[in-house]
Amino acid sequence: MSNVNWTALVILVLLFGTVTIMGFMATRWRRPTSMESLDEWGLGGRSFGTWITWFLLGGDLYTAYTFVAVPAAMFATGAVAGFFAVPYTIVLYPIIFIFMARLWSVSHRHGYVTPADFVKGRYGSRPLSLAVALTGFLATMPYIALQLVGIQAVLEVVGLGGGDNLLAKDAPLFIAFALLAAYTYSSGLRAPAVIAFVKDTLIYLVIIVAIIYLPSKVGGWDAIFSAAQEKMAKPSAADPAKPTGAFIPGSQQMWAYATLGLGSALALFMYPHSITASLSASGRNVIRRNAAILPAYSFVLGLLALLGWVAIAAGTKPIGLDGKPNAQLVIPQLFEDMFPSWFAGVAFAAIAIGALVPAAIMSIAAANTFTRNIYKEWLKPGATPKQEAKVSKLVSLVVKAFALVFVLLLDKQNAINFQLLGGIWILQTFPTIVFGLYTRWFHRWGLLAGWAVGMVYGTYTAYNVINPVTKGHFGGSLSMIPGLAQLGYIAMTAFVINAVIAVVVSLALNLLKVPNGADETIKGDYFADAGDPRVEKLDVGVHETTASP
Repeated sequence: MSNVNWTALVILVLLFGTVTIMGFMATRWRRPTSMESLDEWGLGGRSFGTWITWFLLGGDLYTAYTFVAVPAAMFATGAVAGFFAVPYTIVLYPIIFIFMARLWSVSHRHGYVTPADFVKGRYGSRPLSLAVALTGFLATMPYIALQLVGIQAVLEVVGLGGGDNLLAKDAPLFIAFALLAAYTYSSGLRAPAVIAFVKDTLIYLVIIVAIIYLPSKVGGWDAIFSAAQEKMAKPSAADPAKPTGAFIPGSQQMWAYATLGLGSALALFMYPHSITASLSASGRNVIRRNAAILPAYSFVLGLLALLGWVAIAAGTKPIGLDGKPNAQLVIPQLFEDMFPSWFAGVAFAAIAIGALVPAAIMSIAAANTFTRNIYKEWLKPGATPKQEAKVSKLVSLVVKAFALVFVLLLDKQNAINFQLLGGIWILQTFPTIVFGLYTRWFHRWGLLAGWAVGMVYGTYTAYNVINPVTKGHFGGSLSMIPGLAQLGYIAMTAFVINAVIAVVVSLALNLLKVPNGADETIKGDYFADAGDPRVEKLDVGVHETTASP
């Protein structure tokens, strides 16, 4: 404990305690008569306006791991691995502007809670709905675990997260996630919605101060870019025949950069937690307004990414308490080295709190998916709204516990590898969900066949990617694109194969007039808004301050 930065730790604990209290009090915010339904517990009563949704989506999409991993990738290997995250989030918002309002409307009209609910209603196919549900559930699990990596990075730098002492190493994580589990269980989606205000304010404050203050301490931006360019040109430690990274992506890396950006943009709003945050909005125009103003986070993300190169110019040495280099520690270490302890504590709190918001939303989304599309659909069809809420609360606890055990017992590289695999998987649900919002031409069995082939191809190809350092499988998300002899994002290649299979099989089945299931939606459902008299009423609960839609 002699290496603990006590000032930073005290600030971290005080801010963490503040948001914990806010999480427990969130159950009183816009209080309904009952929280015993997924509409209330899992979607906040579908009542959040533009700014609440903006903070909630920002807190959900820009996670603690984002703020640790993006600059770490810039620090370690340069623009291809790190800066692609900035253009992909810019490309993302026009995409969701086009289709997310339609998903909100049809979900609002029929009371859908998860994307698999929509798939079941649109195609009348339980197997296809189950495929989407399982994919979303499995892809979300490692994403939750990665939020712990962000907290671990902070704890290591502050002096608590490493070593052999079990209490010093693991107790803070147990406490943090026990508190998270408790207030998520009681307050549901309202808890991360309230905490997101604090998280995003801290993130904006810390990054803007850092991007103004730090360059002047290390010689200015010319020195920063020169130091980064020099490091990226040096021989790689893993393979001296290759450079460390790419300061600017070369012609050999253009396909990798482009497919990573586009594939990630298409995939992000397929995750259950992204859709859960969107469906909590009070109107379809709330979604569209957020698609217009969320790029503000992309601006901050770009500044954050550049801090990875600031750390190179500053000579930051991200060494863990185990004595080994760990690029994931670079941003916390940079703040501890360059700022007063009190401000470092604020920065550490921003990262730690940044883990709570997405972890809460992800666990709620995973629990809702399990409850609606596995428990109710396959195990207990007659489950009441109260039973659904109870099961979802319990599953949210199990999901958090699994994520905690996963990170504590396995190497964190495994969590990173499985999250990369989850990104490949989740993109394979895009044809079923997004194409279905516009047309019924695709046959349910064609979509299921495309999904299956895409999943198998993506998993097998990712398995064959070997990590150059650990020599383990699932070592990355890039592989050669068949027929192009170019390195590209595996998820995007699998997606193209998926779509082609879906088109070919659908064409054949439609020509053979094979039944395509019953569609419970109509054209007008995709344009419904709050106040539409045809909208299905919430199962339980009437807000004291906001009427049910």
